[in-house]
Amino acid sequence: MCLLLIWGLAAPGICAQGASQMLDVQPETPTNSSSSWRYGAYLDAGFSVNFNFPDNDRWRSRTTTFRHNQAAPNMVLAYVRKDVSEASRWGMELGVQGGYDSVNFAFLQGEKKVDGADGLRHLHRANASYLASVGNGLKVTVGLFDSLMGYESLYAKDNVNYTRSWIADHTPYMMFGVNAAYPVNDRLTVTAFVINRYYHLAYTVAQPSYGGKWSYALTHRLTARQTLYWGPDQTEASPELWRLYGNHILEWKGDEVTIVASYDIGTENIADRPGRPRTFVMGGNFVVRWHVAGPWFVAVRPEFYWDRNGRWTGSEQFVKAVTSTVEYALPYQGTKTVVRMEHRYDESTGTEGGFFKNGESSFGVPKLTAGQHLLLFGLLLTFDSP
Repeated sequence: MCLLLIWGLAAPGICAQGASQMLDVQPETPTNSSSSWRYGAYLDAGFSVNFNFPDNDRWRSRTTTFRHNQAAPNMVLAYVRKDVSEASRWGMELGVQGGYDSVNFAFLQGEKKVDGADGLRHLHRANASYLASVGNGLKVTVGLFDSLMGYESLYAKDNVNYTRSWIADHTPYMMFGVNAAYPVNDRLTVTAFVINRYYHLAYTVAQPSYGGKWSYALTHRLTARQTLYWGPDQTEASPELWRLYGNHILEWKGDEVTIVASYDIGTENIADRPGRPRTFVMGGNFVVRWHVAGPWFVAVRPEFYWDRNGRWTGSEQFVKAVTSTVEYALPYQGTKTVVRMEHRYDESTGTEGGFFKNGESSFGVPKLTAGQHLLLFGLLLTFDSP
């Protein structure tokens, strides 16, 4: 029923799509089917100080936490889901969301939005899943689901920093389509997916994209993951124009410290530019999170991002950034309250690089400057059923 509703809403502009980020773990096996139902809610309210004090209060080239020098309800959502297990093999997710982070997260630079995009962006998740009794258990999910690409989520509560990295903000947070995940053994999980396109609410061609992911536990603490994507993301579907994108993650999880390294690279030829030039994008970051004591955590993330032709961010630029976060987390029964204070410095250079600052370079054109200091405060309130 849920899936039919989604298709009815999305069919006018969507072929087959998926959503953002999936955990490579096996589902829990509850003692009865009723315990596999979950419901919850989430609120992310923030305030950020941009020391450039731009007249438009915006963070250039970004889609999340982009409103500055004002209080911002960045995300609010509510969901219900049923987990799959050997005792109850059918599952589903349905959730709705709103807030500034839901405005531009699923659209591609230079391409049109699908019909009904302003309503469809409010879907948090909308999918059905089935755990087939094939070998070690084959889980098939159809609909709008978490992206299989990247380490960070659209939702700050799932990340160690309050703001997202550059590679996170320019890869899919969600996917629409179908994926099939299979645990080959205790260490290796492989997943294949067919989705409608790179960003599920950007209109390109009515032809699906393809990809795969593997996750391998090198040791009980060290895990390697890779996701590859290949598909048409322009209004012309010629294979020589298809986008090829790779996401690579290495994660080490200790008792008190987590260390993650991410590296992305992508390329495609552009049909509507003279000579159909080949574009490139590349980015990476290194994240360290330390549980100091009790409710206190700290995290730091240096990163870089190179958009050679401006295809991903809309501007030809090379970005370097460092983000530092202090977190106080207070769980209470089914709720969790998290307060974060964060500083980050971004530097954007290149022929079209820069961030907004106060004033105009000419009439109606905001001034740009290479550097940007941000000081952010975030309040994250989460409720999850027992």
